[in-house]
Amino acid sequence: MRPEAFAVWITGLPGSGKSTIARSLRDRLATLGIDVAVLESDELRKELAPQLGYGEAGRDSFYGQMFFLGTMMAKHGIPVIFDATANRRAWRDEARRSIPNFIEVYVDTPLQLCMSRDPKGIYRQALNGGASNVPGVQAAYEPPERPEVVVDWAESAGGAANRIVSALIERDYLTPPPTGAAIFQEDSPPRRQ
Repeated sequence: MRPEAFAVWITGLPGSGKSTIARSLRDRLATLGIDVAVLESDELRKELAPQLGYGEAGRDSFYGQMFFLGTMMAKHGIPVIFDATANRRAWRDEARRSIPNFIEVYVDTPLQLCMSRDPKGIYRQALNGGASNVPGVQAAYEPPERPEVVVDWAESAGGAANRIVSALIERDYLTPPPTGAAIFQEDSPPRRQ
C-alpha cells in the first residue's frame, strides 16, 4: 500500500494568482519526479456540479465534493494541489482535518489588484449586477488563521513554489532532493502590476 500523500490548498481571492502558483508548484514537483493532481475549482465545478449555484448551499455541496475527492486521492498516495478560493475557512479546515499531510497556502493579494486583474471577468460581472455572490465583493472571504505559507502578491510564482516545496520538506511530507539538485531556481519575474 502506498503511504498517504500530501495535499496543498492554495487559497486567496479570485484573481490573486492561485492558478499561476499552482502551475509553478506542479512544475517544481515534477522536477522531483512527483506527479501531482491539481484540483482546480472552476474546472471541477464544470464536471462535477455544473448545476450548483454560487450561493452558500451550492458552495457547501461543491467544496464538500472537492475535498472528498482530494482526501481520497491523498489516502491512495496521490499528492494533491487544491487551487480554489474556498472563501469560507470552514471548508478548508475540513480538508485539513481529513488529510493528515496538509498545508494551506494563502495568496495575500489586495482586492483592488485582484479586481484590476480580473482574468475571468467575475469582478466586472459583480459590479454590473451579473454575479451576486463574488468573494471579496458580495460574499465574505475568510483568510486562513494559521497558513503554513503566506505568499505576498509581489512574490514570483517560482519563488512561492520554492517556499511551498520547502514547507513540505520541513514537515517531512516530501523527501528532500539530492544535495546540489537544481530545482530551486527563479523562473519567473515577480507578479507585480
